[in-house]
Order: sequence, then structure tokens, then C-alpha cells
Amino acid sequence: MRLFLAAALTAIPMSALAVGTDDTTPPEPTETTTKCEEAMVWSEEQQKCVKPEDSALNNDVRFRAVRELAYAGRPEEALIVLATMTEGDTDRVLTYKGFAHRKAGRLDLGMEHYAHALDVNPNNIQARSYLGQMLVEMGEIAAARRQLDEIRTRGGAGTWAEASLARAVGTGETVNY
Repeated sequence: MRLFLAAALTAIPMSALAVGTDDTTPPEPTETTTKCEEAMVWSEEQQKCVKPEDSALNNDVRFRAVRELAYAGRPEEALIVLATMTEGDTDRVLTYKGFAHRKAGRLDLGMEHYAHALDVNPNNIQARSYLGQMLVEMGEIAAARRQLDEIRTRGGAGTWAEASLARAVGTGETVNY
């Protein structure tokens, strides 16, 4: 199934060049990862840790918490926060579902979410980079190289997404952000 999904992802037709988020550095630790426990999120407004479904949090605050939790090695908590997002299955939500499942060792689920993110937005170069890095981890270098080519074709040359995947393809070492 993995090889089928990897091959299918490279065949997605091009659409407008609207790329996904291109976060080039790991998130800075905030109170969400230094003070909050059990998938709680720091609320600047309330100056305390709150449940992720708290109405004081908007999706952008939740998303920053998801990203921070995932990179801090807390993928299960990131998935809990993702489940409270009210924007639905947007490509950014799906990309981070893929990332969190991948980091939790559930590669098949990670692959499914990356594929769905790319169905929603074939030009999401961050999803392509994370997918490519997962393919490198799986030893599927040719499939990862195809994702790198797709990133370049879709306007991602010179971005973090391209550079990090090119490095992974060349060295076999992936990055966590």
C-alpha cells in the first residue's frame, strides 16, 4: 500500500501555485510545552494553561501549539489539539496529522494524512517535504526524489521544504522541523 500511495502522490495534477506553510525553524518553546501538561495550551489572554477546545483559543493559536507539541516529541498531545481545530480537514491540519502520526511511529496513518493533504492542496510543499522525509526513513529514496521534483516543479525551489528534503535524499538523515 505504501508504494501505491507514494506513486499516486506523484501523479496528482498541478493547480495554481499556492504553497503550504514553509516554517524554516523549529518552534520556540512556550508555556505550552514548558508549563502545560496533558495537551493543554497556553492562553496569553488568560495567562494560564487551558483545554484546547477553550473558546478563547483560535485556530492559529491551536495550530502553533500543535506544531510546538509535535516538535517537542509529544505527537499524541498534538493530535488531541488538532482534533479541536474548527477549520476542518484543511491541508495544514492534515499535514500536521500526518507529521504527528509519523512521529508516533504510525507510518501508514501518516501516509494517509499526507495524501489527503495533497488531495486538498497539491501545491502544499511542506506536506510534500514531510512525506518525502518519511519516504527516506522508509528507504524509498526514489519516491522521495519524486516528491523533491514535485516541490521544485510547484514553485518550491529555494525553500526550506526543498532544502530539507534534498538534504534527506542526499544523506539519508531527516529533520524534525
